[in-house]
Parts: sequence; structure tokens; C-alpha cells
Amino acid sequence: MEATGTDEVEKIKSKFMSAWHNMKYSWVLKTKTYFSRNSPVFLLGKCYHFKTEGEYRALHSFHFDKMNTEISGNVEEFRKDFISRIWLTYREEFPQIKGSALTTDCGWGCTLRTGQMLLAQGLMLHFLGRAWVWPEALDVESSDWESWTAHTVRRLTASLEGDDTVLPQPRPPRGPGTARDGSERRNDLYHRKIISWFGDSPPAAFGLHQLIEYGKKSGKAAGDWYGPAVVAHILRKAVEEARDPELQGVTVYVAQDCTVYSSDVIDRQCSFMDSGKGGTKAVIILVPVRLGGERTNTDYLEFVKGILSLEYCVGIIGGKPKQSYYFAGFQDDSLIYMDPHYCQSFVDVSIKDFPLESFHCPSPKKMSFKKMDPSCTIGFYCRTVQDFEKASEEITKMLKSSSKEKYPLFTFVKGHSRDYDFASSPLHEENDLFSEDEKKRLKRFSTEEFVLL
Repeated sequence: MEATGTDEVEKIKSKFMSAWHNMKYSWVLKTKTYFSRNSPVFLLGKCYHFKTEGEYRALHSFHFDKMNTEISGNVEEFRKDFISRIWLTYREEFPQIKGSALTTDCGWGCTLRTGQMLLAQGLMLHFLGRAWVWPEALDVESSDWESWTAHTVRRLTASLEGDDTVLPQPRPPRGPGTARDGSERRNDLYHRKIISWFGDSPPAAFGLHQLIEYGKKSGKAAGDWYGPAVVAHILRKAVEEARDPELQGVTVYVAQDCTVYSSDVIDRQCSFMDSGKGGTKAVIILVPVRLGGERTNTDYLEFVKGILSLEYCVGIIGGKPKQSYYFAGFQDDSLIYMDPHYCQSFVDVSIKDFPLESFHCPSPKKMSFKKMDPSCTIGFYCRTVQDFEKASEEITKMLKSSSKEKYPLFTFVKGHSRDYDFASSPLHEENDLFSEDEKKRLKRFSTEEFVLL
């Protein structure tokens, strides 16, 4: 009887907290975000500008030559691109998490959500490519979402077109028989499949329930706070343990002590060949770093900008103290991010044609780089070994040119980690999901990093 009474108390407490969090985290999309018409906007390796092309070229040649980027489009293309990214937020009323009474992650799961968003972007690059945009992106609007109000859009468009014309309405669906029917159906299939992998139910490969199970191996439990480095290792384990055949061509590598060991990465990519299947694996590289001591060192601003301007970048798991954000771009000295602190209702992704709108954010947010917490995890995607070698060269040059200190934020080193007397090869199989060395590192990160709500 006593145990039953305790369970009932926990359930009541959980419902009360759910109601409170639903109210607390329902305002995140109602604040306006303003973008300058005079500066380019970068989003995961693409550059956009809200001025005319001629005006942009003059500005670009003066400020951004060293970034070697090209203009990708104007305000409408930026909106389509941003909204097409997968947005994963707090949810409520999902199936109870094993070993707890929790049916929501409000107030504690934001770093797991930002980690999910980074991984989702890597999978989108893998299955859909960087040029893909969701055809229905411009339909994801509401009067409550004020970042792109009619007034704001009209003002930005007027600067582009020289009049007061509003943005064109979304195109009507294409009729059957068009040349792109086949590719669009394929893209729609993968779009839904990727989102389903992040569903809030136990079977989902990268859903909250599975991530928490892997987190238990590092001493974390549902309701605990997670740092960016811990989440990086949890994502690696989740991808390693994924059983969907579609995911066998992707692997995740986590840098050890701010060092990427090239041979370890290539071994992971070539492990596909060892299994008797042709080809190599694509790799998502996660690098936990600190951009300073107690506060972020502004000397790293140019480096962060450079990273977010690379085609290989899949974003940054970071935030400001007590809040985790998914950083995906920048304008001037402000970072552009997606905010997981928005409580939405559970969506059953196992249902055919489940609604997609709540997985796409209509409201880009901006935050001054100075407010960024120094603890973060940077992510890159490389489809082939050649892509990895090219990316490591480009990032190494960027690290050297942006570092004012003797040592860069992280390094790429030839050889295996074991050649340097560090932890055993990441391919070494353990009975436990985390090796003893990994557990020590995770424990250190857990105690040293800031607390994320």
C-alpha cells in the first residue's frame, strides 16, 4: 500500500509540473526577432542576404572574402531553409519513461533536444542533401509566431523589390505526372522517416526514451541535467545501437580530449567494408569544447562564425547558462538558433501521415555571442573519407588562423588514439555501453560543465 501511495503522489506531482511547464514554456515563439538588411546571414554553410544582389556583392567583397562563400538567396529562401530544419522541443503526455513517473521532459531535457536537432541535421544531409527544402515550409505560420509577421516580411521584401509587395503565397501542390514526382516522393518518405526516429516513444531509435537509457550508463537518469559533452557520447551510442538498416551507413565519432584522431575516424568509416557490404560509412564528428573559462572568450567569435559557414557543419549544441540552444547560423555578432524550450503535445509518429508542422520552427531566434556559455559541442558531417580529409584540412586552417593562443580549441592528429597512450580505439567492443575511460571522462564533464535546464 505504501508503494502504491508513493506512485500516486509521483503521478500527481508529475501532472502538476507538466501543467506548470506547459504554461511556462508556451511563450518562446511570441517574441519578435529582427534581422538586419545590411549584413549577410549564414545558416549551416549557406549565405543569405536581404538586399539586392548588387548591393550584396560590394559588401561581400569587403568583409567576407576569407570565408569563400557565395550568396544562396534572399529572405524567402532563408525562411524556407530555416523552417525546413527539424525542430525538436519539450513534449508532454508521451509514454511514461521507464523507471520514472515522467511523461514530459519540460524543465530538464533541453540539451537532449538540442543534441537530437544536431543529429537530425546530420541525417538530413545524409539522406536528403543540403539543397533540400520542405515544400510546405511556408505554410508553417500562425498569428502567435511573430518573428515573421506580415509587417516584418513586407518590410524586408520591400527592401528587396523596391515596393510594398508581400511575399508570394506558397505554391499549390504539383499535379500528378510531373518529372519530379519520384524524387519528391522519396524525399517525403525520408523526411517523415527521419522525424520518426526522434519520436517520443520507446521504439524510436533516437527518441528521448532511448537516449535516457544510454544516459543511464554514464550515471544519468530521467529528470537529470545533461551537458553537451555527455549528450555527444549518448548520441554516439544511440547511432551504434540503431538497428534500422537505413542507419547502417552512418556512424558517429566523438573527439577525445579536444583531439580528433584521423585514423580512428577513417576506421569507423571503413568498418562498413569489413562487414561484407560495399562502400564506406558517412561520419558525424562531435567535438566537445570550451570557448573560455567561466565566460565565453570573445576571441573565439570569428572561429564560431567560420565553423557555421562551412558546408560540413551540422550545428552546435550549446546555449547560455541554464538554457540549451541549437546554434545553426549567425548574423554579425549574433548567433541564430532554434529553441527547444517550447512545450508541445505528444505526436504519435507511428501513425501514417502524422502531422509534421510541430517539427518545424517558423521562428528563428538570435542571441549575442557574448551571452553564449563556453561549454558546447560542435558537429560536422562527412559523407566519404575524402570529404573527411578535405574537412580536416579546412578546419585546421581555420583553427590556426583564428587562434590567438598557442593551442587551438581542438586539433586533428594523424594516427590512432592508442598510439598516443590514450583510451583504446573507439571501435573496441565493451560489454558495457561505455568503457571505463569514457565513464571517467563523462563524470568529469558532468561535474565541470554548467547546469542546463
